[in-house]
Amino acid sequence: MPHLFSPIKIKNIEFKNRLVVSPMCEYSSEDGFANDWHLVHLGSRAIGGAALVITEATAVSPEGRITAGDLGIYKDDHIAKLKQITDFIHEHDAIAGIQLAHAGRKASHLIPWDGGAQIHSDQPGGWKTVAPSAVSFTENEEAPVVLDKAGIKKVKSDFKAATVRAIKAGFKVIELHAAHGYLIHEFLSPLSNQRTDEYGGSFENRVRFLLEITEAVRSVWPEENPLFVRISASDWTEGGWSADDSVALSKILLTMGVDLVDCSSGGNVPNAKIPIKPGYQVEFSEKIKVETDMLTSAVGLITEAMQADSIIRQSQADLVIMARELLRDPYFPLRAAHQLGRDVKWPVQYERAKWH
Repeated sequence: MPHLFSPIKIKNIEFKNRLVVSPMCEYSSEDGFANDWHLVHLGSRAIGGAALVITEATAVSPEGRITAGDLGIYKDDHIAKLKQITDFIHEHDAIAGIQLAHAGRKASHLIPWDGGAQIHSDQPGGWKTVAPSAVSFTENEEAPVVLDKAGIKKVKSDFKAATVRAIKAGFKVIELHAAHGYLIHEFLSPLSNQRTDEYGGSFENRVRFLLEITEAVRSVWPEENPLFVRISASDWTEGGWSADDSVALSKILLTMGVDLVDCSSGGNVPNAKIPIKPGYQVEFSEKIKVETDMLTSAVGLITEAMQADSIIRQSQADLVIMARELLRDPYFPLRAAHQLGRDVKWPVQYERAKWH
């Protein structure tokens, strides 16, 4: 029976355990460039024993950033520092992954510790946001520009170009960010997509944008490397994207060469009534895993070793993706292995600190 510290092979990549560092925005870039903060932040979690370390949401274009502090991969000059980071991660027995993202109507914001409010396009530091429809996230925010066919073509091209740069930067896993109310999720959900063309209306039309991006990325991404998609499996709002929609989408993605669906939820409408509790999103990873042949990952208030191990043992997910707990403790995987009675490899520099 698989457990939290059992290996898993996806495509040609073997992950030493089932613990993954979730993409977590650091808001510490300038013009999209990675720097030593990202090297230390991501590198320490590789040292800490995670099998896969995924960058924060990494913008495929300048206008796709949530804030001006977001990491980016929209110019070739971004590659060098990212390559230093992936080399370090791989030197320390982990796999480097990157989450490719476009914030859509949720772009052009202040960084959180400056208040996080949207910067309107006529204000210093702001820019025009784009979306499937001219529907702002909140009534206080500026309405986005509707993406026309040329705009849609540009976004697909941006994802494809970002994938080529990700290869050059040494990443072994790509995750497409189709969750949390950002651009791809905005197309998926009828709450934010009011189009009447081939990208709106029916389920088949609303998923088209993601499928075309997936196809563009898949056309240049090495066949032997895994491709993940993060979704918000439910909008938690009547009339919105549902868990059954997520199952139907996962079945299609599987036929397109997607290897795993990362199951988060919410983020597309304010004030959604989300029953937050430990592991509150695990039901979605389990549902998709049971009802399709897709591998899944679980995320959301997973903070304890036994809790994470139980998710794998009960076949509720194939990977456990952790965020806040790995901010609090970069070495959680090493501590969890000790608590679960598993012998794992420590960095030789830290051997003297092992539990005995």
